[in-house]
Amino acid sequence: MSRFWSPLLNQLTPYVPGEQLAVPNLIKLNTNENPYGPSPRALQAIADAAGDTLRLYPDPHATVLRTAIAARHGLALSQVFVGNGSDEVLAHVFQALLRHNLPVLFPDVSYSFYPVYCKLFGIEARPVPVNASFEIEVDAYRGPCGGVVIANPNAPTGLALPLADIERLLQRQPDRVVVIDEAYVDFGGESAVQLLDRYPNLLVVQTLSKSRGLAGLRVGYAMGSSDLIEGLERVKESFNSYPVDRLAMAGAAASFDDQAWFEHTRQAVIRTRHELTASLQALGFEVLPSSTNFVFARHAGFEAAALAHGLKQRAILVRHFRLPRIEQFLRITVGTDDQCSALLDALRALTGPQAKAA
Repeated sequence: MSRFWSPLLNQLTPYVPGEQLAVPNLIKLNTNENPYGPSPRALQAIADAAGDTLRLYPDPHATVLRTAIAARHGLALSQVFVGNGSDEVLAHVFQALLRHNLPVLFPDVSYSFYPVYCKLFGIEARPVPVNASFEIEVDAYRGPCGGVVIANPNAPTGLALPLADIERLLQRQPDRVVVIDEAYVDFGGESAVQLLDRYPNLLVVQTLSKSRGLAGLRVGYAMGSSDLIEGLERVKESFNSYPVDRLAMAGAAASFDDQAWFEHTRQAVIRTRHELTASLQALGFEVLPSSTNFVFARHAGFEAAALAHGLKQRAILVRHFRLPRIEQFLRITVGTDDQCSALLDALRALTGPQAKAA
């Protein structure tokens, strides 16, 4: 605590990102990065953009990138907003669209940045419990509120809601913004983008960090009615007029031109996810049905914290959350086949007959 801090800082508990270690031969399965990397076209576009024009500010409207996103999703340019990663986009969403002196509703087991944003912007947070199977029940999202935020597929559980449930939620809250955070939708979920023309209160947020392998570029975007997008633009222009740099815009736009690479790597992750799930189940793990590029698993005989520690000693990182309801789960990114094989070998050693059960 510093005497120079604003009073708000003493109340903040910041979001904690996945651990980053500088360890030789590290197998990093804790931050849901794409193991196959970005499209070669994106890399070439970034290289081509790395020239004398970097002395100039980028286009504050990110027109080329927004045009590529609009074309990909069949939207008008005015329906697309871009920012420095979906985390920044979501921060603007909380500030611009969810601050109404009423609680914002989101699942009690979900992306842990949501309550951080609420605290940062002085918004009352009202977590809505997921059920015993960790499923989101949209019928619980009723009554007066300042808005609703749902990750679909959800993180860290990996569970996805059908589109019909999203539509039912939109109908229950017609006077408040419903934000669907689709960071992982390309790995098995149904995108709510197709509902945008019928629901002016719907905002869909996506990212290029996962399925397009561009976590290092920090590009995220929101799609919705022109009215909602204008609200986000007002906050952005009051905060940072140039959130997406020239290299990021070039690489991100080019990634939408390489559908073949996107589909190839997406399918590779899905295939490996199925194989990893079956192998973990064979080792005695319960694995929630995932529609993402990670799995959420627990073992009845071994403490999750001990397993995470044992894996770390073997230079394998997975994510363990010391949070109510999920403290016995590990969130494991789907890596390459070789990475998953190394993970499974380590887990066999940690959970085998010679290992000490919890």
